[in-house]
Amino acid sequence: MYGFTIVENLQKFDEDIKRHELKYHQKRVLVSKEFTFDAAHHLHCYEGKCKNLHGHTYKVIFGISGFVDEIGLVIDFGDIKKIWKEQIEVHLDHRYLNDTLPNMNTTAENMVVWIYEKMEEALQGHSNHCRVEFVKLYETPTSYAEARREWMTVE
Repeated sequence: MYGFTIVENLQKFDEDIKRHELKYHQKRVLVSKEFTFDAAHHLHCYEGKCKNLHGHTYKVIFGISGFVDEIGLVIDFGDIKKIWKEQIEVHLDHRYLNDTLPNMNTTAENMVVWIYEKMEEALQGHSNHCRVEFVKLYETPTSYAEARREWMTVE
């Protein structure tokens, strides 16, 4: 069976581990965080159910890469959440997307690029050379649109 141990001597900073040991490597690493939001929309110039006003519970997954800092972090997950809450979600959650987004057909394909651009803009001043590598926007549990860095920078 599996054994476990109870930590009796908790590792102490500057005794058992030194500051210079906190950073293990100098590689670019991707971290990911996901969020959900509920919103209503309808599509223009579309013949199908989605031409009518309807709603979704969307899921957004961000892949953000960067180089680790002096303690081994690329970006704090809390910082990603703060950007999401203050700069992106406010335009999406429990909103009528046709009103709150820039003029566009509110397809998952258009929305995922807008979300990518908003996060990329928010990361501009961040340390560790953080950048968005991908954003996935799930409109349903089995259907999503994706924007990737290599697609966004190609003309």
